[in-house]
Amino acid sequence: MSLTDRAIEQIRELIRSGTLPPGSKLPPEPDLAAQLGLSRNLAREAVKALAVARVLEVRRGDGTYVTSLQPSLLLQGLGGAVDLLQSDTGALLDLMEVRRLLEPVATALAATRISDEDLAEVKRHLDAMREARDDVERLNAHDAAFHRAVVAATGNESLVTLLEGVSGHTLRARIWRGLVDTRAAGRTLAEHEAIYTALARRDASLSQAAALLHVSSTEQWLREHLDSA
Repeated sequence: MSLTDRAIEQIRELIRSGTLPPGSKLPPEPDLAAQLGLSRNLAREAVKALAVARVLEVRRGDGTYVTSLQPSLLLQGLGGAVDLLQSDTGALLDLMEVRRLLEPVATALAATRISDEDLAEVKRHLDAMREARDDVERLNAHDAAFHRAVVAATGNESLVTLLEGVSGHTLRARIWRGLVDTRAAGRTLAEHEAIYTALARRDASLSQAAALLHVSSTEQWLREHLDSA
């Protein structure tokens, strides 16, 4: 472990232990360095790294604060990382595999917890997808919102952020553009309808199966598309 990594870990431990709870202000740099037995340069580098990771927030003219530490904030960078991997075929397929492992199980969990209001939100995006079947941008937006609404029904914020990050806005747009070009959009819309129907029945097994079919179908299309490209 490098000296900077050790410094980062020391500050993390202060946060983990509750010495620096969410919303608290870090001591001035000289005091923080002295408290941790670090040079000011190491303390500064550690704070910068934790600010990039959204654990800390640097407010100019005010100081540095521990963030809310909400999963949606800390995991936010995942989506940007996924978009940067668009040119890496192996990484894209790995991400689709991760989605196939997580999303069907999340959809099954949603079926056991989904409220009437949650279900109405899922249906709203499904209806919008039907209306926008030839408009890639709108399809992409409502596709992402459909899946977010499904996973949000689990009440698990970490799961929502992870799956949103793994799917990636750019990857979704790329897939929808290809599906529209190959006239496969109708089949994919039918798969979304099957997910909605299973959720409306509150049937966890059927919801999981419908989501698995959809994600697997998308993954297969992507593999074939990447091979031909």
